Amino acid sequence: MKKDYVTYAEDIDSGVAQLFTGVPGPMRAYSQLLEEASKPGSLDAKTKELMAVAISVAIRCDGCIAYHIRAAHKKGATRDEVLETIGVAIEMGGGPSVVYGAEALEAYDQHAAPAG
Repeated sequence: MKKDYVTYAEDIDSGVAQLFTGVPGPMRAYSQLLEEASKPGSLDAKTKELMAVAISVAIRCDGCIAYHIRAAHKKGATRDEVLETIGVAIEMGGGPSVVYGAEALEAYDQHAAPAG
C-alpha cells in the first residue's frame, strides 16, 4: 500500500502543534534551531533541505521524508535534484536507503502532482 505523503506531512504538522501546546519551551527552542540551521548562508535554503532529505533517507525516517520533501519542493527542488540527493543517500546508507529513496521519490511526486 502506498503512503499518502501529502497527508502524512499535514499529520506531522498537527502532531507538532500539539507538542507546542504541551511542551512550549523545548518546542520554541527546537523551532529556533530549525530556523537558524535552515537560513541561507554559504548554502542556500533549497540545498539545506536537500541535505535533510538525504539524511532522512539514510536514517530511514518516514516522517522526516514527508516533512523535508515537502519543504524541498516548496523551496524549488526539482525531481532531478531529488533523485541526485537520493543517490548520495544511497551511497551513505546502503541497501535500506534504496528502499527509503524510493519512498522519498514517491513523496516528491505526490507533492509535485497538481492538486485536485
